[in-house]
Amino acid sequence: MLFNQRVMTSIPDNEAVFQPKTSARRSRRVALIVAVAFFMQLLDSTIISTSLPQMGQSFGVPAVAMSIGITAYMLTMAVFVPLSAWLADRFGARNVFLVAIALFTLASITCGFSQSLTEFVGARIVQGLGSALMTPVGRILVLRNAAKSELLNATALITWPALFAPVVGPVLGGFITTYLSWHWNFFINVPLGLAGLLLVARFVPGDRDSEARPLDWRGFSSPRSVSR
Repeated sequence: MLFNQRVMTSIPDNEAVFQPKTSARRSRRVALIVAVAFFMQLLDSTIISTSLPQMGQSFGVPAVAMSIGITAYMLTMAVFVPLSAWLADRFGARNVFLVAIALFTLASITCGFSQSLTEFVGARIVQGLGSALMTPVGRILVLRNAAKSELLNATALITWPALFAPVVGPVLGGFITTYLSWHWNFFINVPLGLAGLLLVARFVPGDRDSEARPLDWRGFSSPRSVSR
């Protein structure tokens, strides 16, 4: 009896030790998965900067005309970022994050196979939509899966792509364009995107806000929401 009582009284202590370790491991895992997705997204925004002359030559347009692909990508991101939080509350952050990665990956394939500037710009718009959903929703996933004591470490893990990708992007883009072709600047996202989809589906817990509020269409269409 005395032995059994000792065992029973020790269980809460073991759980108290185990649960923080499990929570910390899960928060780091989610943060690393989101960081990989961020790296793919940020890499794509800079990797084509050194490939614009070759892309313009392939499309039969001046290199300066290719800047519209960058503008369309950035503008779409700015327009749809305010929509991401509502979608995460309405359909679940993990589901929206999966859709964002899928859109980004499919648009990357379309960019790589584009035969004209019009096709390329259309694909970049879809890519910008995926990127607009990916960044804020990824941060939501990290915050929702990290305990207060792990917030600083989790936030630090998702900041390294913003420091690393802009530096690597132009160099990697120039190398790929020189020794392969500019198309591979986009095809490189395919394995990253597929890995991201598998990792999110496997390791990121699902969530959904049952009290999601209606979308504020007036606020969404306000010019101030775009400028933010």
